[in-house]
Amino acid sequence: MVARLTDGHRDEALASLPDWTHDPERDAITRRFTFKDFNEAFGFMTRVALMAEKADHHPEWSNVWNRVDILLTTHDADGLSTRDIQMAQAIDALVAG
Repeated sequence: MVARLTDGHRDEALASLPDWTHDPERDAITRRFTFKDFNEAFGFMTRVALMAEKADHHPEWSNVWNRVDILLTTHDADGLSTRDIQMAQAIDALVAG
């Protein structure tokens, strides 16, 4: 089982992810990505899906045309875990390219 982050560890981790927002109601992190068009957004989702499958840690997300909203939380931990932080860092690195 994956451990939920303590408040201190969560705050420390979120300080390193300035583009992500904490959702305290779900103890999750969220971020909106905006692209030039649907093809760019879908390509991004495909790359994230491949990373997520490899890590066996899948985001909750939605896509509307050029926009992708991602929510990360660990259901087994009932909140944020290191797996979410690592996935957010990997997604940020993918975008930074």
